[in-house]
Amino acid sequence: MIRVAAVGDLHVGPDSAGALGEQLSAVSDKADVLLIAGDLTKSGEPEEAEALARELMGLSIRVVAVLGNHDHHADRPQEIAGLLREVGVAVLEGDAVRIDTPSGSLGVAGVKGFGGGFAGASGAEFGEPEMKAFIRHTKGRAEALEGALASLETDVRIALLHYAPVRDTLLGEPPEIFPFLGSYLLAEAVDRSGADLVIHGHAHRGTEHGVTPGGVNVRNVAQTVIHQAYAIYGFEATAGRREPATAGAQGSHDAAPSAPTSEH
Repeated sequence: MIRVAAVGDLHVGPDSAGALGEQLSAVSDKADVLLIAGDLTKSGEPEEAEALARELMGLSIRVVAVLGNHDHHADRPQEIAGLLREVGVAVLEGDAVRIDTPSGSLGVAGVKGFGGGFAGASGAEFGEPEMKAFIRHTKGRAEALEGALASLETDVRIALLHYAPVRDTLLGEPPEIFPFLGSYLLAEAVDRSGADLVIHGHAHRGTEHGVTPGGVNVRNVAQTVIHQAYAIYGFEATAGRREPATAGAQGSHDAAPSAPTSEH
């Protein structure tokens, strides 16, 4: 079984030194890879990324991440990504990475994503230049995700995002802010290229489980949603392609893990 640990919205800063490392101390024994779904830092300052890098550099499994809106706040996203890459973290934005595990190959395609809304309540590339730019950015991120997924020839393919691709995993957030939490264009990109799972964060008061119109499972792994240090998703080999087999939350050392639940 390919085992994937996932979490989002860590919001690490210099004042949280040591806390994350303690939470992740056992993740290398439980998973083949750790995915981080954006908002790695509190406000996108390099010293925050340095603090996160120190927490992650001791892990013996691959770490793959995308940036979130918090990581862009100080207008230094390239520095944030660079500091994490220095300690071996694969920071994706419109590209993909392949990870070979004892149970098979895993491909992760990542983009930050962006807002825009969902069917029946979405923005359009019309009107003021600012509105056109907003929607064009979302379209660009969706196209990049589609291309990154299509480039993968692996047993399992995962789309790693910060913004949500479906409305389902936003339930619990005020409906008025849904257009700022994600876009249906991301789900359309996933359904066109195909994936076994979509991971995202951003919606702190959302819901964990969702599904794209094409039937791909979506999971909101914001820490405030999963209520654990990370969630574990397992993939078993099938006759044709691998499908998500089990999903359970694994917490920090002092939290009892939830029992695995079947995914269909």
